Amino acid sequence: MSSINKSFFVIVSMLSLLAFPSNAQLSPSFYARTCPKLQSIVRTTMRQAVATEPRMAASILRLFFHDCFVQGCDASVLLDDTANFTGEKNAFPNINSLRGFNVIDNIKTNVEAACNATVSCADILALAARDGVVRVGGPSWPVPLGRRDSRTANQSAANSDLPAPFANLSSLISAFAAKGLTPKDLTALSGAHTIGKAQCLLFRTRIYNETNIDPNFAATRRTTCPFTGGNSNLAPLDLVTPTDFDNEYYANLLNQRGLLHSDQELFNGGSQDALTSTYAANNTAFFKDFAIAMVKMGNISPLTGTNGEIRRNCRVVN
Repeated sequence: MSSINKSFFVIVSMLSLLAFPSNAQLSPSFYARTCPKLQSIVRTTMRQAVATEPRMAASILRLFFHDCFVQGCDASVLLDDTANFTGEKNAFPNINSLRGFNVIDNIKTNVEAACNATVSCADILALAARDGVVRVGGPSWPVPLGRRDSRTANQSAANSDLPAPFANLSSLISAFAAKGLTPKDLTALSGAHTIGKAQCLLFRTRIYNETNIDPNFAATRRTTCPFTGGNSNLAPLDLVTPTDFDNEYYANLLNQRGLLHSDQELFNGGSQDALTSTYAANNTAFFKDFAIAMVKMGNISPLTGTNGEIRRNCRVVN
């Protein structure tokens, strides 16, 4: 991406921050004096993680999404279960599928070495999600900072609030609306599926039973996702450029090659068809709207001020 385009995305995203006066305590410069090396530490660690495994960019992005949709962007998703504490990692949408916890641990260790007990795990996750996207060719945006970490988690909310890969369009719109996000945000954020993979269990019904699917695409996916068994076998969400952050995801939908049922719902004779077509034809429009929507999602119910805590270890409360 050219430096001109990157500057454009940053400007647009900065303007979008003005739309959230209730979260005015969050600021991209929150740690400018208390931890000035924060962003370079996160960027360096994510660069190493993605170089080792390109899929990690998608895994960290998904981790951030699953955090923000359950009691807000508070790092609750990072908490381990204990004998006396039930976290969110074993909720149905998360168990055996969420990844990247070790990367966040590594970043936290490096940040703690530079500025002890200063930066929240919630902010580290927000920055890591942005930097992972950038590493695989996506847009950048200024990440508002100043979140604090939750001392609680909510497994039942993780089971109920995270949109299912089997959901129809109206259910998806409702799930996003419940978090203050619009249908446009839904369609833009779904573009995160231009990277990453999904398990056979989540798309088996689509490739064997649904009719709004390209036959050749379905046949290709069936080779690694049998009718029975192989539930954890993986397939790329974007068959064309699976490790590049681009608008190919939307082009796939126009050709009925969405891997998940929820993906294809964005182009299936419904309200998001026109926007999906726009993104398929205009990568710049997608990048701009994705960056704005990521800032908006990152503003879901953050803990600020004296609420919550700054965890020393992202996996356990202090």
